[in-house]
Amino acid sequence: MRTYFMAVLFLTFGLFVVPSFGQGRRGESTSNSRHIVYGDIKVDQSQLGSEKPITLDVTLFNEYGNALSKQRVQSNGRYRFIDLQDGRYYIVIEYESMELDRFTIDFSSQYKSDIQHDIELQTRAVSEATKAAVISAADNYNRSSKTSSAFNKAKDAEKNKKYDEATTLFRQVVDSDPADFQAWLELGTVYFAQKNYGEAEKAFNQALAKHADYVPALISLGRLRIVEKNFDGAVEALSQAVKLRPDSAQANFFLGEAYLQIKKGSLAVGYLNEAIKLDPIGMAEAHLRLAALYNAVGMKDKAAAEYESFLKKVPNYPDKKKLEDYIAANKK
Repeated sequence: MRTYFMAVLFLTFGLFVVPSFGQGRRGESTSNSRHIVYGDIKVDQSQLGSEKPITLDVTLFNEYGNALSKQRVQSNGRYRFIDLQDGRYYIVIEYESMELDRFTIDFSSQYKSDIQHDIELQTRAVSEATKAAVISAADNYNRSSKTSSAFNKAKDAEKNKKYDEATTLFRQVVDSDPADFQAWLELGTVYFAQKNYGEAEKAFNQALAKHADYVPALISLGRLRIVEKNFDGAVEALSQAVKLRPDSAQANFFLGEAYLQIKKGSLAVGYLNEAIKLDPIGMAEAHLRLAALYNAVGMKDKAAAEYESFLKKVPNYPDKKKLEDYIAANKK
């Protein structure tokens, strides 16, 4: 039986702040800067009885699940993605279409910087029955050469924050091919960035009308509804996202946030903790949300523990002193 390789143990999960000339350091205002994420990938192949390097696919996705860039890296090689704008991304490492690892990179918060993320993986042979796709084939959309050109131009305009141009181009795509659910999602994303929430929701709903189980659209719709304070609607969309993708740290995080907003803290705790479990670094902010919840109900020792966990992951947080004072006063 043909075998594939699968990550079974993460030996090292490192996040290092790397000062870089011309790039914003953690805690500084870098709203107009570009960022870099890179790292070494080391694979322990001792269980395989072979030291011959294997080739891995390393793909950068935006937070809506759209692939932005892909690199082929040999085991014990290095990946590098440059010129990234502010925002959330996730990186997926695959071997022959099977996911070995995924992690989130967050350049959207005030504590952002260039990031080095090194990973060491131990591998073992497993049967093809264990193979799991990173992105479902159903989430891919094959567009014509005509709409593909417009779509790519729209993505470039969106990347450069030329939102009016991006809107026009994405509109051309969906007018030409209304079934293009990815283009509908991107159109909604541009409207969201412009704070045109009514049109954004229409576009996200169109994406879901074409592909009801499109998790990136469900997450985007849930986030939008949180902003609009339609928290019950957010819970509806995000619950469906978590049902379809229980391993989505973002879906769990935003569902937890939605439950917090409707005063269902007992439900929120589970989803926020799951987000942390799935993505300890990228979802570090969940510790802050849990701390706020515990503080509000008088469980200050638990709030202090959450703040302490957060600072271990984000040691250069701008309000670190304030959190340290809280921890000192309330830790048991």
